[in-house]
Amino acid sequence: MSSAAQAPDPVQLRRWLQDAAHGDAQAFRALYDATSAKLFGFALRILHKRELAEDVLQESFVAIWHNAASYQSQLAAPMTWLTTIVRNKAFDLLRRSDATVEIDSDPFATDVMNALQDPHATPPDVLQLSSEARALARCLAALEGMQRQAIGLAYFHDLSHSEVAHQLALPVGTVKTWIRRGLERLRRCLAQRERT
Repeated sequence: MSSAAQAPDPVQLRRWLQDAAHGDAQAFRALYDATSAKLFGFALRILHKRELAEDVLQESFVAIWHNAASYQSQLAAPMTWLTTIVRNKAFDLLRRSDATVEIDSDPFATDVMNALQDPHATPPDVLQLSSEARALARCLAALEGMQRQAIGLAYFHDLSHSEVAHQLALPVGTVKTWIRRGLERLRRCLAQRERT
């Protein structure tokens, strides 16, 4: 297994960030080499499109270069800080393009199964979960874009209502209302699918 697949050393990342803050291009290159694959994967999970994730990764590293001096190690681990920049750039891209988080039923079902699958589940259990995941993906796709995005951030990315509000640049009350109404629509949609 290559060293790129291992978690980068936080002490070394901090050093590279400090050096990059002073204009050290070699340190910045080392930081990029150590973290870009992981950050690209993170962007891809949010955006689901390789070319969009590549754009966000590039934008993120430009921002990292320009803002390395603002990194404060007492507030966040280096990877947390880098990941936050990538996440913010990814959501900025979604807002700018008025795109929505696309949930394709097959990869979505696979992700849900990977997350929830019990190693002792019987084949009928697995088939039922796959069917339910597809139904959920289809019902989510029927929601309005921003509402779907708010629910996705809250439940698939485990963000609080205030974190979702920050990501979407909306009041917390609006986000809570969207999520509550969206969950109600999902419940009705899923109930209707069960009856058909």
